[in-house]
Amino acid sequence: MTLELGLHTHLDHGRTDAINDFNEANLKISLNLEYRFPVIGNLKGALFADAGNIWNVFDNVEDPEATFTNLKSLEDIALGTGFGLRYDFTYFVLRADLGFKTYNPAEEISKRWFRDYNFANSVLQIGINYPF
Repeated sequence: MTLELGLHTHLDHGRTDAINDFNEANLKISLNLEYRFPVIGNLKGALFADAGNIWNVFDNVEDPEATFTNLKSLEDIALGTGFGLRYDFTYFVLRADLGFKTYNPAEEISKRWFRDYNFANSVLQIGINYPF
């Protein structure tokens, strides 16, 4: 797997709705799953899911929504899903992905799943990765 959560979707900071692309924290959980399937020749399709978040631990941040306090904080893990295309050049893979916020822990509890799940709110990423 070659993808990280930050590459496809916005990485939250605990339960905060911070929009800073450079979030500082000292605990990060990043889980990735990707399924690739043949389309034509070296062109492959991909379905992916990225889960994770970042929190502050053992520092002077006073915002309880950005601090990892115990296992209950794992409820704040965000989920991004999407699809893309991969072209395999043997030594590297050129990829293009559309990612969506599937579960956003920064929203109210009743609005965390599948809100604004349309192309206008997707994140387009183009990248070069290793072929595994």
